[in-house]
Amino acid sequence: MRIIKINNVEKFAIRITPKQSQKSRTIVESILRNVQKNGDVAIRKYEKKFTGASISSLRVSKQEIRNAYSKVSKTELEALRLAKMRLEKTESRIKSLLKDITVNHDGIKVSKKFIPLENIGCYIPGGLARYPSSVIMSVVPAKIAGVRRIVVVSPPNSDGKIDPLTVVTADVCGADEIYKTGGVQSIAALSFGTKSISKVDKIVGPGGEFVTAAKSAVSNQTGIDMLAGPTELGIVADATANPKFIALDLVSQAEHSSDTFCYLITTSEKLAKSVNKILLELIPNVERSSFVKTSLRKNGFIGICETNSDMIKLANTLSPEHLQIMTRKSESLASKITSPGLVLLGDDTPSAASDYLLGSDHILPTNGFGKIRGSLSVMDFIKISTCVISSKSSLSKISKHMKVLTKAEGLTNHYDAVRGRLE
Repeated sequence: MRIIKINNVEKFAIRITPKQSQKSRTIVESILRNVQKNGDVAIRKYEKKFTGASISSLRVSKQEIRNAYSKVSKTELEALRLAKMRLEKTESRIKSLLKDITVNHDGIKVSKKFIPLENIGCYIPGGLARYPSSVIMSVVPAKIAGVRRIVVVSPPNSDGKIDPLTVVTADVCGADEIYKTGGVQSIAALSFGTKSISKVDKIVGPGGEFVTAAKSAVSNQTGIDMLAGPTELGIVADATANPKFIALDLVSQAEHSSDTFCYLITTSEKLAKSVNKILLELIPNVERSSFVKTSLRKNGFIGICETNSDMIKLANTLSPEHLQIMTRKSESLASKITSPGLVLLGDDTPSAASDYLLGSDHILPTNGFGKIRGSLSVMDFIKISTCVISSKSSLSKISKHMKVLTKAEGLTNHYDAVRGRLE
């Protein structure tokens, strides 16, 4: 990894942040248009092109779901159910706090209700790896929220089948429909609808560069949770941190794909050199080493800041998906870093564990979206419905103030709509 001494945080952050190419955006827009126009035909064309699969029926049948169970071990099922249970506990606690309310303003009643969304689509990555854990992280909060129709899409393999563990997890978590399609074409199907796949109201889930760009492109007509991918990991550490732990954590997130954004921010030059040395020894011998090596070489860096204040400023500016803080007073430092999607404190809270079993959701904002939101949760599948009821006597109490405000804005017909009821 590059070791860089940082003198100007703002300029460095702008320069180091990965940028999406115009070529990628053009490809995404072309696929979206084709699926919107040609529906299932286009989806099958792209699945054949990208995965080599010839797919007759896009939907996973009940028989295919039963067959998938026969290919999943008991220990795998136990682990998935534990992850599901822990996330359910967290999300159910959030749901329990959402109570309907009614506020009375001089006889005008304003009611607020928490209503689940009707239709949502969950994108589950595949191809480079399998991600049944992402099924849990997207379907479980939706189920707890009370969403009526939960659709799962995931890329098939060259045989036209979705990974059995992904299928089983979707069934266990309560997905209503599962489809054998991934990439940009699946996002288009969820947004526009096709003969086989009815459109949804909101699309959630993590993905690579192209899926993230596709979600962004369709967001003008279909709701999305956030830009969630490619993976980002920032680590803030001082001289007290264990360099081996840091190296292992960087590798663990860089193995997702060759376009992750993983880095270390420190004030210790000694730590920076130690971590880099361990990485050089570690990477040739790890599985998925080609992804790790390419990603850390292309996007990764070790930044040496002059002060703790600069470390804090850089972490807040980059706003990584995951931020691990491995310093002497990690909780104190964490109180000043507010922009990451997820903050993990101490030497023994690795982001790798949070991806599975810590009870937090691993679908997190990337591309700087951590500044305005956190992880996916039950809140992403609920809308606040407002209902207001007034009366003639209530309107009379606000009439004179209506007159003042509507006159100030030059919208006097607004006032007349109230006055007409009082005459």
